[in-house]
Amino acid sequence: MKDVHIEGDRMDSMTNNDKAAGFIATSNHGFGAQAMEEIRRLFEQVKLTAIVPAEIFRFDAEGISKREATLLLTEREPVFVRHVQPVDVQVAIDRTESDLHRLQETVKSSFNLPEGAKVAVQTRKLDGVEYAYTPFACKEAIDEAIVRNFRAEPVVKGADLIISVFLTAELALIGLSAPADNLSDWSGGAVRFQREEGQISRAKFKLLEAEMRFGLDFRSYRNALDIGAAPGGWTSLLLERGCHVTAVDPARLDPGLLQHPKLTFLQKNAGDVRFRDGAFDLLVCDMSWSPRQMTTLVGDLLYAVQPGGTCIITVKLMHKKAFQTMREVVGDLSPQLELQKAKQLFHNREELTMFFIKARS
Repeated sequence: MKDVHIEGDRMDSMTNNDKAAGFIATSNHGFGAQAMEEIRRLFEQVKLTAIVPAEIFRFDAEGISKREATLLLTEREPVFVRHVQPVDVQVAIDRTESDLHRLQETVKSSFNLPEGAKVAVQTRKLDGVEYAYTPFACKEAIDEAIVRNFRAEPVVKGADLIISVFLTAELALIGLSAPADNLSDWSGGAVRFQREEGQISRAKFKLLEAEMRFGLDFRSYRNALDIGAAPGGWTSLLLERGCHVTAVDPARLDPGLLQHPKLTFLQKNAGDVRFRDGAFDLLVCDMSWSPRQMTTLVGDLLYAVQPGGTCIITVKLMHKKAFQTMREVVGDLSPQLELQKAKQLFHNREELTMFFIKARS
């Protein structure tokens, strides 16, 4: 298949309903209120409708096109909105096998896919609602339609375009978008990593997801400091990426890490260690401490991070005072650290992850 490059204007021509700025947004469970508040702040006029309480909702922005709304979402990306999909068209369903034909016809009449485009179909459904078919069967039906009608190529990864389908009890909500426009190219933003044999902890997934979502490549760093490292999930990933890692924690690291030639383990409290100025180009911290305790500890060690160095920090959201907590963390670490992006990742729970760069002057 030939490569297909999708420009913004060309994207508009592929959807027969660019005027509607309707979307489905997904957040981590329990943080739907924060995600809704971010959408309210982003759009002057918006209607919000809960689909799954505290997790998934629809929003319809008034007086703005789909393209304009998408630009706002991507340029001023919300922290607690994990994933969005446009709602370009909706079709009534009765949850029987006949829905699959309806979906095929809807995709055929609603979209103008370029020949050779790599298209991923992502289908989600409401929990607790019975359908005569599975989401995968829905995907297969639409795959068949895009091949037959547009000569497009169904793919799972590396898509040029995503067709998103959200099935409610009565409607199929369908949208076409570029992967980057959904904030996450995983269905619903549910980033799935395969657990490895001998993996130390699932905390490793948080750092893997942060690397991906923040556009980082840990292979480009030479010397990393991992504060509160035990049992070593984050340390293990950094070692795999080729970093020299100094891990600090009074608790023990996993024994499988201790003989690694690029590991220095200091079994001490982070407040009791001292390093050379600018010794590290990367600092990571994933501790179950209160945010103010964490910023004090990190702040006292920033002398050891070189100017322009990267800091990845997990922030616990105490009593879910999310926006206040973020402001306090940024204030506590300024002006030494400059916030690049904050995101509640799929692998976060009652927390979020923040990406900082150390100021150069």
